[in-house]
Amino acid sequence: MANILDKISNKELINDEVIATDLLVSAKAAVRNYAVAITETASPEIHKVLKKQLNDAIDLHHKIATYMIDKELYHAYDINEQVEHDLKKADLAMDMPTSSK
Repeated sequence: MANILDKISNKELINDEVIATDLLVSAKAAVRNYAVAITETASPEIHKVLKKQLNDAIDLHHKIATYMIDKELYHAYDINEQVEHDLKKADLAMDMPTSSK
């Protein structure tokens, strides 16, 4: 079976930062989704399960954010640094070749 990276045409563009950012965004979405789900349930049993999942998602988000901050991939405490970082990434994205497929 082919490795997932074998299917990516621009392998050099996939790195720890890209993967960690994707995980962070996914964890953030999970936190929001679990919070909404908790407000939509009337069952105490389901509420308890969702609350545990919410706490797990919050913990995961914290671990990913801490990793990114430690590796200087995310500048949560300096908005100017983060904006500069994001602008560089946007420029890189604009320079990426597009696929005609």
